[in-house]
Amino acid sequence: MRFITLILKNPFRNKTRSALSIIGIAIGIATIVALGLITAGMESSVQTTFNEGGAEITVTNETNIGGSSGLLNASLIDEIKNMTNVSDVTGELSVIEIVNTSLPSQSPLARMTVYGLDSSKLNLVGIKDINGSAYEENSTQAIVGSYYCERNNISIGDNLTIYGTEFDVVGIYETGSMYRDNSVYVSLNELQNITDTEEVSSILVKTSENANDSAISENIEKKYENISTLTSEELSSMLDNVIGILDSASLAISGLAIIVGAIGVINTMIMAVYERTKEIGVLKSIGWKSKKILIMILGETLVLTILSGVIGSLFGILIAELGVKFFGTDGFSLVYTPQTFILAFGITIIVGIVGGVYPAYKASKLAPTEALRYE
Repeated sequence: MRFITLILKNPFRNKTRSALSIIGIAIGIATIVALGLITAGMESSVQTTFNEGGAEITVTNETNIGGSSGLLNASLIDEIKNMTNVSDVTGELSVIEIVNTSLPSQSPLARMTVYGLDSSKLNLVGIKDINGSAYEENSTQAIVGSYYCERNNISIGDNLTIYGTEFDVVGIYETGSMYRDNSVYVSLNELQNITDTEEVSSILVKTSENANDSAISENIEKKYENISTLTSEELSSMLDNVIGILDSASLAISGLAIIVGAIGVINTMIMAVYERTKEIGVLKSIGWKSKKILIMILGETLVLTILSGVIGSLFGILIAELGVKFFGTDGFSLVYTPQTFILAFGITIIVGIVGGVYPAYKASKLAPTEALRYE
């Protein structure tokens, strides 16, 4: 038997003990991979959202009733547009249409988010490229986000019922945003008509180049009562905090995985060394050097942990994909990056080295005569 074949086969002599060690390490690796994919997805979505050249400030009514934001008087649009360093302003009305009554109303699969917006202002929400055409003003036409189309099997030419009115789908757009691509956009005037309101849910403000967004935001809040503003920098900071928490959780789990995995590997390999004491004595008596014994035990440990890394990574991908499928919202998608898997396999190798050093050293120091007498 070749030396490398011996290393590959030895870890699986005691299948039950090896399986328990593999499962223990794989759980930690699966968690690290799943968190890494989710975090990378959030980072990608945040970067896409804030690089799309949309509005820098969102103005809403600070009064919340039952968790829903109050509406704003449309007259504020022209007033804010006349403020210093404001280059463009538009109003946006958002409504929720329940499309599947068999599911809980809060489920993203049961709801359709519809936005009313002037078609000439679609760039303020990052909609630039449309497959098909944009809707015409005061018409019952709609454009639909790519993720919503994919999830509900909608194509150009299909119809959507919004508040009892049928809208023709004339275009499909994709922004890469976490929530925009899971929505439907129609004419603001038409949506106001069918919902019987002249108000808007929010006002989107595009500032002049090199303007101080925070200062403009503060001026708007000072000028108008019961108004709340959120700049793109503030939203980015909030999302960065969430991502930071996930990164910290991933690091903590990584540390825990190293500790738990190393303890499990040490236990497995020490037991293997004890069981093979006589065998090691035979190998030494026929000329094997301590260094070769050391390399063999370390190699066996790495085989065990690398297999754990592969299994853990596959389960991590499965967990993340299923999580997004059943609990994901607003078009969120995972992002696969080399860093996630480099971290996972880096940890498996560290676990293998840390967990295998002591058993390997102990095996290499066994005296041949004592080992041959061992029962």
